[in-house]
Amino acid sequence: MSSFAGRLYRGEAGLPVIARRNIWFGVAAAVVVGAVLSIVLSGFNLGIEFRGGNEFQVPSSVGTLQQAEEALTDEFAGVDTDEPVRLVSSQEVGGNTYLFRTSELSSEQASAVKTALAERFGIAEDQISDSRVSAAWGGQVTQRALLGLAVFVVLVTIYLVVRFEYRMAIAAVVGLVLNLVVTAGIYSVSGFEVTPSTIVGFLTILGFALYDVVVVFDKIQENTRAITGSSVQTYGEAANLAINQTLMRSINTSIVALLPVGGLLFIGAGLLGAGTLKDLGLVLFVGMGAAFFTSIFVSAPLLTVLKEQEPKYRLHTQRVQAKRASLAERAEKTPAKRSASRTAVAAGAGDPDAAARTDADAPEPDAALAGSAPKVGARPSGKRQGGGRGGRPGGGSSRKRPSGAKRR
Repeated sequence: MSSFAGRLYRGEAGLPVIARRNIWFGVAAAVVVGAVLSIVLSGFNLGIEFRGGNEFQVPSSVGTLQQAEEALTDEFAGVDTDEPVRLVSSQEVGGNTYLFRTSELSSEQASAVKTALAERFGIAEDQISDSRVSAAWGGQVTQRALLGLAVFVVLVTIYLVVRFEYRMAIAAVVGLVLNLVVTAGIYSVSGFEVTPSTIVGFLTILGFALYDVVVVFDKIQENTRAITGSSVQTYGEAANLAINQTLMRSINTSIVALLPVGGLLFIGAGLLGAGTLKDLGLVLFVGMGAAFFTSIFVSAPLLTVLKEQEPKYRLHTQRVQAKRASLAERAEKTPAKRSASRTAVAAGAGDPDAAARTDADAPEPDAALAGSAPKVGARPSGKRQGGGRGGRPGGGSSRKRPSGAKRR
């Protein structure tokens, strides 16, 4: 018996993905509700590119990152502003520079903080650089990202309608939207800072999700072509077979894509402290993982639901089920008829126990047929009967004519 991994590799695992679609829809709905609640209640940790703010770059020779943070926070306390100055983020860049992002300051306030930091660290003021980012720039980035997202969805829909059909386009777009919502919810829960790199990552995962769903849909279309001309399997069963046949390919593609992204996120940002990589790494890692789930467990089952609403596929499903019910009923009646015939024969012979012995000793229909069928390559086992002269088949013995008898 082959292992599950081997059957999975050959597409013979037989996983009931379509049959359990209500479970997958429930899981997807729960994740979406949680993501939406997190977005509504907690929101996003927007970077200074979107909310506006200031950046200060300090040489790492002044001490550790924690010491530099404490010094900067102390200097903020002496700045006269309507609202307290807040340190948004801090990270080490390039191994020799600390980058601090703060809430928005005026030019005079930023210059005062820069002078105070130079005096405290005992370095020249020109060694500390500062810059201001307006929230208007972040708004422009957001508008262009939303415009790019809309254009992408429209082009994808047109492509899927032309390449497949509009029901497949609907299922694929629903999967793409679900992918974006789940990724955004994870971003909201984790509290990672949203930067322009995050927006680029969102647009990147859309392409990966589209590739995965197109592979699955292409196999479904191949398996269901002219399916209504036979009564062997339903549309849902053919789609489930296509999912099993492409499942190993989807797993391999996802693993190959997630390994470098995971290294970027966990090793680059986590162990090495490259903070500029974590916003891009998180969105790619979560988005690619969600793309695998949505293409297999959401888009494909949703496509089956939409297709089964068509009259021709609904009638085809009823025809397949009716044929299977008829075959099952016939299989149940055949042993009953055979048993009744044997009972009648035994009763006519005056032996009431003969029927029980006959039923117990008689082989099953399939076994009897299997026993009578010759093995592949075997010769007939019966003996050749002797014939007359010349090997003619006929009587087993030849009679001699009396001597002198005339031949008629």
